[in-house]
Amino acid sequence: MATISIVIPIHNEEPSILPLYDRLTVVMEKIRRPYEIIFVDDASTDRSFDLLANLVETDGRLKVVRLRRNFGQTAALAAGFDESQGNIIISLDGDLQHAPEDIPLLLEKIDQGYDIASGWRKNRLDNAMTRKIPSRIANWMMARVSKVDLRDFGTTFKAYRAEILKDVNLYGELHRFIPALASFYGARVVEVPIQNQPRSSGGSHYGLGRTFRVMFDIFTIWFLLKYFTRPMHFFGKWGLLSASGGGAILSWLAVTKIATGIDIIQAHGPLMLVGALALVTGVILFCTGLLGEVMTRTYFESQGRRIYAVREIRTRREEKAAGGAAGTRG
Repeated sequence: MATISIVIPIHNEEPSILPLYDRLTVVMEKIRRPYEIIFVDDASTDRSFDLLANLVETDGRLKVVRLRRNFGQTAALAAGFDESQGNIIISLDGDLQHAPEDIPLLLEKIDQGYDIASGWRKNRLDNAMTRKIPSRIANWMMARVSKVDLRDFGTTFKAYRAEILKDVNLYGELHRFIPALASFYGARVVEVPIQNQPRSSGGSHYGLGRTFRVMFDIFTIWFLLKYFTRPMHFFGKWGLLSASGGGAILSWLAVTKIATGIDIIQAHGPLMLVGALALVTGVILFCTGLLGEVMTRTYFESQGRRIYAVREIRTRREEKAAGGAAGTRG
């Protein structure tokens, strides 16, 4: 039977910790599978860690990871994933906006063969202007870029097969895009409607300013998914276009100078400047592509990483062995 690891990043969630823990244990006892709960304290300044330290003394299935400083939610999740021992990993927020009672819905999809079951906050309770509308735009863009048909990339509430997370390196604020990153390795993703409950206390750690960071992340994901293993195809294309245009302009100016003898700087100074800049920019982009190719190979080869992921390997050992034995007897 698969074991389950529940990873919960927290930062100043003192009022929510005990109710969340109580609800989690009730749900997991009903599921009747081996489990562990991992709280990752992202340098809280309230009594969150003290409460968790007391809980650890009473529950051997509970683990608390305390980070040295506030690294952010992505780093906290990565720390929890690294500490997980389960075959299935479930992540959720610690502010009680995610209902632990929805965990069986996610597990049902994993049991059906999916690699990632991603929560979908079908009826969001957030402010329309500052959260819901920007989120819908970002989710639409992310679905188009990644080709992963999800309507809610932003929620932390997801269930993963542990082996899928081994192929995904988290940094920056990319935790919300794990399904897109995992799709690079062929992960099967499904969306599951979940409850979206109001915060029991405190306020959201995110605001409208996060929208700009999300847009930068979407561009990053687009580049990683499309050009991560072949950066020259991106930089080389634009470099060649720019260098060709600049070279054509300068060649035309050179022919004009030879044919007419006019003062090129005086007659076509701005055009010559544009041509020179385009040529130099093209060369720089082309060199950037070459450096990207070198760095890509260094990354994969030095760390022994692969650009593919194997789901399973099957052989017909028994049939081959039987055939071999029969041949021997003949």
